[in-house]
Amino acid sequence: MRETTQLERILEGALFAAGYPLSMDQMLDLFEERAKPEKKAVKEALESLAKDYENRGIELKELASGFQFQVKSDLSFWIKHLWEERPAYYSRALLETLAIIAYRQPITRAEIEEIRGVTVSSPMVKTLLDREWVRVVGHKDVPGRPALLATTKAFLDYFGMKSLSELPTLSEIQALTLTEIELEKEHAREKANPERTES
Repeated sequence: MRETTQLERILEGALFAAGYPLSMDQMLDLFEERAKPEKKAVKEALESLAKDYENRGIELKELASGFQFQVKSDLSFWIKHLWEERPAYYSRALLETLAIIAYRQPITRAEIEEIRGVTVSSPMVKTLLDREWVRVVGHKDVPGRPALLATTKAFLDYFGMKSLSELPTLSEIQALTLTEIELEKEHAREKANPERTES
């Protein structure tokens, strides 16, 4: 079995303690100036840690804002039972609007409305801005100078991505939607037959 280095132990501890993504600079700031490791050494230590966790229930993931330990997505079915309160609910309209911004950014509210075929409400845009998933990146050079909206690092972090290139393709989204429908049907069947248990 490979021996873990002191640098790996420090980084592992810091990543667990932080509870949010740590950037390379934040990790380097853990050390006093005279004991600061090279960036290359930190990268190698992170790669070794990621490899150590390959077959575990958690993984070291590089996100837009830095590195963070996360529960592996294929375990979400079981992990979700830890929380009694329901996760935040976002309407289909809000998620559609967010998806349009993510795929077509920078984009104005009027352009989003043209794609969706319905009005985009001010509270919906405010919700996206308040969650810091979206920000105003400029104004379009047309009458009224409407705001141009684009996604943020916080959006990428929340959805577990390092960059926009990791967004699923439209065909993948359709497949996910079908899976979600099947899961909802299964959940409804289970609620209708509570005496059913796993064998």
